[in-house]
Amino acid sequence: MPLPIPSAAPADLPDGLLIDLKRLIDGARQRTVAAVNSELTLLYWSIGQRIHNQILQGRRADYGQEVLVTVSHHLEQEYGRGFAEKNLRRMVLFARLFPAAEIVATLSRQLTWSHFLALLPLKDPLQREFYAQMASTERWSVRTLRGRIDSMLYERTALSQQPANLIEQELTSLRQEQTLSPALLMTPARPGPVAALGWAAAWAMA
Repeated sequence: MPLPIPSAAPADLPDGLLIDLKRLIDGARQRTVAAVNSELTLLYWSIGQRIHNQILQGRRADYGQEVLVTVSHHLEQEYGRGFAEKNLRRMVLFARLFPAAEIVATLSRQLTWSHFLALLPLKDPLQREFYAQMASTERWSVRTLRGRIDSMLYERTALSQQPANLIEQELTSLRQEQTLSPALLMTPARPGPVAALGWAAAWAMA
């Protein structure tokens, strides 16, 4: 039987019903996108780690080139351009620069593959970890992360002037407890501690 045609007159709905339903739908969509992004990031790390540890480590550069060309040829045919040789190189570099699986798993809950691509060119491991942890904690977009890197935010903090072991301690605290000493976030140009303003406002001023 055909479905009845709805009346032209709208039915009265309970207050807030549509708002609540839309909130549920939007929330589910956001969680789905976040889950997919996280799984893709972990997949790319696993591919890079597997290639690096089982094939490339300790081998000649020309051998590594041949392996990547062969692997990308097979994967690209079946799964598309996302597995081209250039992208496989990025995955290998990703696994090399972020060797700890548990840290990658934690970061991937907030950071997308595009975030990590913005971090890969950074040469200083402490600088790279600073931006990774801050992007995760502050929910930076990829555009914001790139802007912070381009403006040399890390280099302009007092944290970057500390001994390496102290920087490592502060970054560990940030990773585990989501806290960073306000004194180490002071910049020479702005002597007031950023904690008084809140991190988001401080980064906007930097």
